[in-house]
Amino acid sequence: MASFLQSVREHVVIYDGAMGTNIQKRNPTLDDYWGKENCSEVLVLSRPDIIRDIHADFFKVGCDVVETNTFGATRTVLGEFGLQDRVREINLAAVKLAREAAQDFSGNGKPRFVAGSIGPTTKLPSLAHITFDAMLEAYEEQASALIEGGVDVLLVETAQDLLQAKIAAIACLEAMKKAGKRLPLQIQTLTSSA
Repeated sequence: MASFLQSVREHVVIYDGAMGTNIQKRNPTLDDYWGKENCSEVLVLSRPDIIRDIHADFFKVGCDVVETNTFGATRTVLGEFGLQDRVREINLAAVKLAREAAQDFSGNGKPRFVAGSIGPTTKLPSLAHITFDAMLEAYEEQASALIEGGVDVLLVETAQDLLQAKIAAIACLEAMKKAGKRLPLQIQTLTSSA
């Protein structure tokens, strides 16, 4: 955590770009998705070369931080593809790929970092699509795996429901407490003007 925060204090920290569009540019096949179309998280297991190359490309152009390919890697989303029992495996594999790329491009006094991507899922608790407790459990499971894998920061991104963002923050803090680690926690929310 100290290294990441030191980097933030010293200069602007540049994050990578969109994982999804970069995956599509590489034209993975339905077999690459194990027949689970649009489940990009499975590519960390089936086509790690694609994900590793995307991370490397972002570091090559000067990014300081890459996000893990785990935007939809909660049991809530993975369950829609029958992969709810592979949450830990997928998150750990994703962190490993990002961490390898970060290590390859770190040096000369310029460290590179890994942010554990945590997406909004496909359910909105404010609309009762999912209970508070079920979402909390799903987020804590994912955050725990990301922490175990060795991310530098937890990134809750594109939250569109403030209750969902609150649940994700609570889950991340609880996962850190159980792991005995403190990491920076970043939350990005989407807002609309009425």
